[in-house]
Amino acid sequence: MAADPVTEPVNTPREQDPIDLLIAFEEASEAPIRAEYFEGMPVVAPQPDFDHGHMTGDLYHQLRSAGIGLAGFGMGFRTGLRKGGRDETIALAVPDFYVLRRKPTELDEAYRKAHKGWYPIDLLALAGEVTSSNHETDTGPKYRSYAAAKVPVYVLVNREDGRVYVHSEPAEDSRHPGRSHYRTTTSTELGEKVALPAPYPVLDTSVLLP
Repeated sequence: MAADPVTEPVNTPREQDPIDLLIAFEEASEAPIRAEYFEGMPVVAPQPDFDHGHMTGDLYHQLRSAGIGLAGFGMGFRTGLRKGGRDETIALAVPDFYVLRRKPTELDEAYRKAHKGWYPIDLLALAGEVTSSNHETDTGPKYRSYAAAKVPVYVLVNREDGRVYVHSEPAEDSRHPGRSHYRTTTSTELGEKVALPAPYPVLDTSVLLP
């Protein structure tokens, strides 16, 4: 198991965008990292182990094999919010796997350029995470941040308790994003068939077992 993730509350000046903070983290690290940002905290996930990579790759492959052509991995997504006439960065997420609503348009690419590599989070139709030793991040800040951004489906493979959770129907709270949640959650034991909302396929998680 990899080391615990680094999470640290920060009080950033209003003029400092969290994107710049994460760039500084990445430049200072001797090992390659991709930092994220949730609920005022930069998060540096542990280096993925073999099982994490195997699970992520297999779930992505199942989605693509079922004809979900916009399934992917590796891209980062930004949640912004207008506050006091400014567009503030609220969250920066790099899901382990995802499904896009659409191929990025010229406008999406312009957004990515303006925000130093981060696409708008409204591109996401589905976000998927596989926990490492940072299951509290995936079940807490990431869960609430995806709901606050109105990501329709959040799939969580929780290796801590050996279950797969499918969250849908986001109930965002724009005034208090930390209160955002999903109205519907199903839970399936890892190793069983996992039903996703239409139009997604049923996932076979038996191949994810050691």
